[in-house]
Amino acid sequence: MNMQAMMAQARKLQRDIEKATSEINESIFKYENDNILVECLGSNELKKIEIKNDAILEDKDMLGDIILVAVNDVINQINKVKEEKLGKYTNGLGGLF
Repeated sequence: MNMQAMMAQARKLQRDIEKATSEINESIFKYENDNILVECLGSNELKKIEIKNDAILEDKDMLGDIILVAVNDVINQINKVKEEKLGKYTNGLGGLF
């Protein structure tokens, strides 16, 4: 393969990675149950935390646990999608993207 073809292939790969990353970053990931709603962009920016059950406001420890579970779930969702969509490009580059 000549150098020009390799450079063209590298540019295409870069565009594909940028497109997939942009799609993920703009996607909204959500965790919801009877107590809470958490929404986060794929860029890990929290967009919304809504307490749906006022009764949990009386128990700070429980509220903290509920928020912790919700945020961790959303982060895990994002990481899973990143691995699925970007893993084929990174192929062993270990978290670089």
